[in-house]
This record gives sequence, structure tokens and C-alpha cells, in this order.
Amino acid sequence: MQATSKPHGPAKKTKTQAAEDASSTGADDRYRAPALDKGLDILELLAQQPQGLTRAEIVKEMDRSASEIYRMLERLVARQYVTRSVAGDRYALSLKLFALANMHPPLNRLINQALPVMDAFARQAEQSCHLGVYDRGNVLITSQINSPRGWSFSLHRGARVGLMDTASGHVLLAFSDAANALRMRAEHTAVDGEVPITEKKLQATLEGIRTLGYLERDSQQSFGVVDISFPILGPDHTALAALTCPYIRRIDTHKGPDLRQARELLSQAARTLSLTQGLAG
Repeated sequence: MQATSKPHGPAKKTKTQAAEDASSTGADDRYRAPALDKGLDILELLAQQPQGLTRAEIVKEMDRSASEIYRMLERLVARQYVTRSVAGDRYALSLKLFALANMHPPLNRLINQALPVMDAFARQAEQSCHLGVYDRGNVLITSQINSPRGWSFSLHRGARVGLMDTASGHVLLAFSDAANALRMRAEHTAVDGEVPITEKKLQATLEGIRTLGYLERDSQQSFGVVDISFPILGPDHTALAALTCPYIRRIDTHKGPDLRQARELLSQAARTLSLTQGLAG
């Protein structure tokens, strides 16, 4: 007796499977792109494997059919996102993603967007301001805008200041996640003239910054300067940078913005440069 063949096609889902699919589909799944998701899944998988994987290993890890993985791998190889070994049996990430990312480095984008905002703050507050980012154990000053009035305290672009005793450093620590904060402290090396701080005082300072959302205090480096520092936050609400104003009060007859007004203007500038601007995208 000859067996009757059944047409090939996707298996009909049970009521339970259909219900589960429906319940798992939310607003974020409205515009799904399965092929794109599949390609991104392969890239993310290979990113965790410096030595690469064979096609069979990729199929096993992703729990998909060999044919769909083969087609996607061939497209990624053709577009040079993935390389195939000489023997043809192992796949690994190429440097294309690295090259694309560095065509518009995040720090350069941040600086380019920050400069006009910082310039507007300096003109309105009649104070200088600078942008600091974490770099190899301390804080690197990436941008500096002087007060248009000529009277200001400023730091040179490219200067490195302490992570553990400056307003910028404390704000960056306060708005880092626990793992990054530990790494930053482990990499820290004292700069010339750094003011020591006890662990108890440091933790109290960081907690105070998180509670207020900013830091304001007398400078620990210069007399007559009040440091005001706000975080520039990324999408995950951790600090990309610290925007700091070393406020100096004039005692002549000129009536410029006071400390409270300068703080409000700096807060507005930091908000402008934070989440809604997508700087970490």
C-alpha cells in the first residue's frame, strides 16, 4: 500500500500555543521583523565567542533550523558583518560593526551637542562650565566654556582631575551602576594634590548626590569657588558625563545671576543633554 503524502507547511498551532503567543504579544511586538531579529541574534551570539562558532553550534545555540541559519549567515558574510574561516567551518564577527561605531564616536557626538548648550549657559549665568567624563581611573575634561564676562574659574580642555575628590568625579560615581562604580574605584590612581576621603564620608556624599540629583558644595581645590555639578544621563539613567560650574561670586557693583539662578540654569542644561537627546544611542 502506498502511503498518502501530506502537504508540507507550517504545523497548525494548538489552542494553548495560540493563546500563549497572543498573551506574549504586546505593543512592542506590533511591528516585528523576524528576519532582522534572527540576524541580530546571530551577531549578539557571535559577539560572545571570540573564537567563533561552527554553523552546527550556532544552530544548536539558537534552536532554529539549519536552513534558516545557513541563509542568514550567508547574507551576513556577504555584507561583511561576519567572516568565515579559511576552512569554511567557523564563523566569527568581522570588524565592520567596530568601524561603523567609530564613524561617529559617542563622545564626539556628546561634545558636539553639549558645546552650544554650555555656551548658552555661560552667557546666561555669566559663569564658566566644563564637561567631564570618566577616563582610566579619573575624570577627563572634554569641553570648557568660559564666562563671557571675563571673570571666571576654568579648567583646560584635556585636563585630568581626581575621581575621588572633585564634584565631577563624585557625580559620575553617584550615577554609575554598582558594577561600574567598583571598576572605576579599582582603576583610580591619586592625582597630584588629591584630597583624601574616608569610605564613610564618600558613601554619605554619594547618597546625598543621588537624593538631590546633583552636587553643590565649596570647592575642595580652590577658595571662593562653589562647585555645582549635574549628571548627563543616558537611557539607563547612569551618567554619561558630569556638567559642572565652578561658581564664583562677584563682590563689586555688577549684579549677575546668583547661585540659585546659576544652579537652575545648569540643571536645565543637563536635562537638555540627557535622555531625550539620545546621546548614547
